[in-house]
Amino acid sequence: MIRTAVLLAALFLSACASNRHFEEGTRLSAAGQSEAALQELERAVTEKPGDPRYRAALLREREVVVGKRIAAGDALARQERFDEAEAEYRAGSAADPANQRVAGRLNELTRSRHAHKLLKESRELFGRNDLAGAEGKLRVLLAESPGYPGARDLLRRILEASLSAGAGPELKAPFRKPVSLEFRDASLKTVFDMLSRTSGINFVFDRDVRSDTKVSVFLRNTRLEDALKLILTTNQLDRKILNENSVLVYPNTPAKQKDYRDLVVRSFYLANADVKQAAAMVKSMVKTQDVFIDEKLNLMIIKDTPEVVRLADQLVRTLDVADAEVMLEVEVLEITRSRLQDLGIRWPASVSLGAQDATGAISSAATIPVDSPMMFTTSNPALVFNLRANVSRTDLLANPRIRVKNKEKARIHIGDKVPVFTTTATANVGVATSVSYLDVGLKLDVEPTIAISDEVAIKVGLEVSNIVETITVSSGTGNTVAYRLGTRNTNTALQLRDGETQILAGLINDEDRRASQRVPGLGDLPVLGRLFGTENENKVKTEIVLLITPRIVRNVSRPEGVMAEMPVGTDTTPGLPPLRIAKTAPGSVVVAPGAGAAGQPLPPEPDNAGRVTDSAFQVGLTAPARVQKGSQFNVTVTIPEVVDIKDGFVELAFDPSVLEVQGAQPRLPGRLQIPASALARMTDVTFRVIGAAGASSPIAISAMELVDASGFAVGASPPAPLRTEVTP
Repeated sequence: MIRTAVLLAALFLSACASNRHFEEGTRLSAAGQSEAALQELERAVTEKPGDPRYRAALLREREVVVGKRIAAGDALARQERFDEAEAEYRAGSAADPANQRVAGRLNELTRSRHAHKLLKESRELFGRNDLAGAEGKLRVLLAESPGYPGARDLLRRILEASLSAGAGPELKAPFRKPVSLEFRDASLKTVFDMLSRTSGINFVFDRDVRSDTKVSVFLRNTRLEDALKLILTTNQLDRKILNENSVLVYPNTPAKQKDYRDLVVRSFYLANADVKQAAAMVKSMVKTQDVFIDEKLNLMIIKDTPEVVRLADQLVRTLDVADAEVMLEVEVLEITRSRLQDLGIRWPASVSLGAQDATGAISSAATIPVDSPMMFTTSNPALVFNLRANVSRTDLLANPRIRVKNKEKARIHIGDKVPVFTTTATANVGVATSVSYLDVGLKLDVEPTIAISDEVAIKVGLEVSNIVETITVSSGTGNTVAYRLGTRNTNTALQLRDGETQILAGLINDEDRRASQRVPGLGDLPVLGRLFGTENENKVKTEIVLLITPRIVRNVSRPEGVMAEMPVGTDTTPGLPPLRIAKTAPGSVVVAPGAGAAGQPLPPEPDNAGRVTDSAFQVGLTAPARVQKGSQFNVTVTIPEVVDIKDGFVELAFDPSVLEVQGAQPRLPGRLQIPASALARMTDVTFRVIGAAGASSPIAISAMELVDASGFAVGASPPAPLRTEVTP
């Protein structure tokens, strides 16, 4: 007995303790202290695991805690504070280890860290004008995270810089060396032998390359890369870069292209475009044949050269854009005014004359005696005074909003579906009854077309119907009910600006009905005739007003990283950069028969502006050695007073990932060209520090061309490069 009492007491105390934890957890949850509430609820469930209330409250509180941790982690991840974001996600995982949302966020955070690293490295390469390296990093990033913020914009800037520079992916320093070529009917072997001796580049030839091919070329101050492409293209040859100073040369034939051109495979998961349409566009524009599509996944896979795949990527992203959408705000107002007036005296419509029977009533016998008394009868009551006047006003307002895609149809129906029963009798089968429905009320059909100029063309169809009369038809199997409907329709096309309201009115139905019941002759008397009849006047006026306002939710916009116009190569080699010769500085190496092994400097070309002045001078450059993160500072360019500069420019080089020019637009990333019109004795250029603490940027004058008042070029030497470090 004592043991039982002790056991019951222990159970009672345990129940009280668990209930206390549950109540405390509920109170803390209501106060917004989710973490503490979760701990109390976990204690309550541990002490009483079979109570469904405790378990349900625990699960709800876990979701609240995990949701808060995920929201905080997402906010930190957007600010690129990845360590703090991971701590928030880990805390959410500790609250609910089996939560898949937290596990997904941790995986996304790992990808974001890698993407952030790739984007940072790409920006650094872009700042050093290594466009090929920067683009390569970005391609890897976009393949892993297509929507990573800032990646598309940086890719667009890289492509624009590549197009402005007149070259595709940049090669290393030996290929950028300026040379001058002077060959007339020289053998191909001789030309490449001279190029190899002069530049130090190794050339490897395919066995099918004819070394006795005659070459005539005259180029001055041209980059070796451009000269090499020109020689190869004009002799139906192609190249493959093996490393920084080695090139493979082979015939530009389909068979050799298959042997030497590298191929890549790229998968495109389309979000908006139809994969069949995208595949047809790629096959038509870039002439690739190795295309596979999966309609279920909306996936397209391409196998081709990197240049073709890069071009296909631009085309696919141009096509794969979200459809424009518009929100149509519609107001339909139906105004009904009715006035009914029924005044007068309603006289009996007939008077009966008949014989009386024994009871004094009119006899219904077929024959009556001649001497039977006769009497007149009429309906009861004999006179009815009509004194009725009804005035009514009805305003029916419908204010629907509907979101529609571009060139898609949408319908709004506000009203009822009226059933109509149909009975069919079939011999030897029986009777079958079917039902159909009629739409009664307001029906609005719209089809918007959204223009890029934020104008919306809308095709509008409006129908308003109502039941005028119910018709009952009797048949052998019962009664069939039908309806007579009254309808008003309008169809039109509108052209509206975003946010502009158009009013459609004038759908008016005006009814004026008059009916009278009079005593013949007496009812036609002036004035007194109103005493011998009744007048019924019924006026009903209905007007429908439609107001429609389009508000564009999303218009078609060009995707980030896609240029409106881009080079696509030639018909035989799609995707390759244009064949151009970039401008280089004078003083190139001569490559010609008779030149030394190391080459000789080319004599300067005659200057159209005149000779070069003898008064050479030193341009000054001043910049602080250390600057704080986020601050602004000035870089000073100094020109001596003895020189009167009238034309030309000075180009300032810097790292765009660390410094940002204020008040001017660089010609290329990291290159600010100061025209002579803006040059003074001391010219200040303002920079803002955007790099992190510990970063540094070189500041140097990379190029300059100065002309004095006489039109002569001024010989000026640039100063030594400077370096500015960023401090916290």
